[in-house]
Amino acid sequence: MTSEQYILFGILGALFVLLVWGRIRYDIVAFGALIVAVILNVVPSAKAFEGFGHPATIIIALVLVVSRGLANAGAVDLVARFFVRAGRSVSTHISIMAGLGAALSAVMNNVGALALLMPVDMQAAEKAKRSPALTLMPLSFATILGGLVTLIGTPPNIIISSIREREIGKPFQMFDYAPVGIACAVVGVVFVALVGWRLLPKATRERQSAKELYELGSYLVELNVGAESKTVGKALSDLDDESDENGVAVVALIRNGQRMPGYARWLKVMAGDVLLVETPAEALDGFVNALELSYVDPVKTEAETETEADPKSPPGRVVNPMQPLSTGAGSDGVKDANDEKDEKDPEKSRELELMEVVVRPGAMIEGRTAAGARVQEAHGVWLIGLSREGRKITNRVRHMSLRAGDILLLMGAEDRLRGASEWMGTLPLAARGLQVTDSTKAVLAGGLFAAAITLSSIGFLYLPIALAAVTIIYVLLNIVPLRQLYDSIEWPVVVLIGSLIPIGAALESSGGTQLLASGLVEVSRGAPPWVVLTILMVVTMTLSDVMNNTATAVIAAPIAIGVAKNLGVNPDPFLMAVAIAASCAFLTPIGHKNNTLIMGPGGYRFGDYWRMGLPLEILVIAVAVPMILYVWPF
Repeated sequence: MTSEQYILFGILGALFVLLVWGRIRYDIVAFGALIVAVILNVVPSAKAFEGFGHPATIIIALVLVVSRGLANAGAVDLVARFFVRAGRSVSTHISIMAGLGAALSAVMNNVGALALLMPVDMQAAEKAKRSPALTLMPLSFATILGGLVTLIGTPPNIIISSIREREIGKPFQMFDYAPVGIACAVVGVVFVALVGWRLLPKATRERQSAKELYELGSYLVELNVGAESKTVGKALSDLDDESDENGVAVVALIRNGQRMPGYARWLKVMAGDVLLVETPAEALDGFVNALELSYVDPVKTEAETETEADPKSPPGRVVNPMQPLSTGAGSDGVKDANDEKDEKDPEKSRELELMEVVVRPGAMIEGRTAAGARVQEAHGVWLIGLSREGRKITNRVRHMSLRAGDILLLMGAEDRLRGASEWMGTLPLAARGLQVTDSTKAVLAGGLFAAAITLSSIGFLYLPIALAAVTIIYVLLNIVPLRQLYDSIEWPVVVLIGSLIPIGAALESSGGTQLLASGLVEVSRGAPPWVVLTILMVVTMTLSDVMNNTATAVIAAPIAIGVAKNLGVNPDPFLMAVAIAASCAFLTPIGHKNNTLIMGPGGYRFGDYWRMGLPLEILVIAVAVPMILYVWPF
């Protein structure tokens, strides 16, 4: 091997280890690898950032925007409302939801398809009185399988197409993936609907993580600040240590009958103020005594009457947060200073409510704490509960580093909860009711997208140009508001692809991919080409189970071409095998973002995935290999 090959293999080895380790986000790892490669002169400086302008990178970014437009217009809801019904058997429900998820993910980003259908699926599970764990994993796997069908269904397909264009001079077209992809998707959906969900452990199938998160056993209590209280002269932020020690959360400061806005965290507490506190009953007395507070004793309400009747309940004005948490007029007379701006519905923004959300992969809040991100200060929303892999966590949740797949229980005014969830990059787990407010926009958005796909498929428009045109029209028609345009793009994926493309090109130009291909052929010496193709598929699928599927495709596709050259056969079946294998990551929650996204809501553990995933991967290989050989012969 040459020194250049040694360096590139060393960089790729370190890249692989760091991606599997997962402590550093994949885009940072990939970009760091690119910079190291440039510094060590194995990637020319002039070509260092060519990947960011590569057609594959542009197409992936545009597909994400178009997906947001289809969701905003209600196109998905328009379809889902005709298919989702309560009272069906588990297998029937999975068949319908998985089929719908696979169909949607064929024409839009598969993470987006899951994000749209997951709240609908959870609502159906709640109505049917069954655990969402029974149906969420089949839905996730189906949306992954649906991405195999078209060019834009999943990023690896776009990567494979661009590499084919570079090597052969012609990319794969929109529906070149369809024959093999549809076969794998249909067989996979049938499997997860009839057999797959039954393979999950019994404990997992009975788990309801989101519902359990609401059962916190906590109360909202108003506490009076007297002249002798230790809180006088301190800012609310100064009370964090005492609050954490007692397992109490100070939700709001009430002054002169008004619940103060977010910046109240920096206001000094005064005698006569009232603190609104969320607390377990057993922790209340310790907090009250430590800060020398007293219980508010205004005119008695129904809640107080019930409290007096139950000596076990804490004294003072108590509201159970499992009921609607109202601090507006007609409840306790408290008015939010910020809410005077809401002239249309002043009562709505004075209501304290609970919302459960799941942390999406790549979300702004991922890897940060609620305290560090200043969620409460910025949005007046409090993080009061967290569920991770089916385990409820209520101690010091504001100071826990959040992970993708965590379920968060947020408390705040309804309008602020929505804003906070969007700002954090989380996905609300409450279905939107499948109400389409403007079906005209849904039809228009779907029609524009279909026209763009048709024009690009017949060669009239270059695909990136067609998608760019749709994006511009969506913005002009306010289907994708300008403020959402750049938020719709998953920038970590863009950085990942833009960083790895130059490294992959350098590995190929240095002869590194040919070296790896020769090694694979040597290992399978004497075996027919279809055996080598199967081995390549198994290796690629294994890599994809532990690292990002896009990174897997960038690394494996040049090797596939090298193997084909060594064998003297058509490279297309090997490229198609890599495309299928790179996207089929079913063994772990880290192989695909969809698997990560369902982990918290489904209450799944790391070891649950392989039970359904391993037979599914074997089934995909068994179906894909003969289909590839039939459609793309050697």
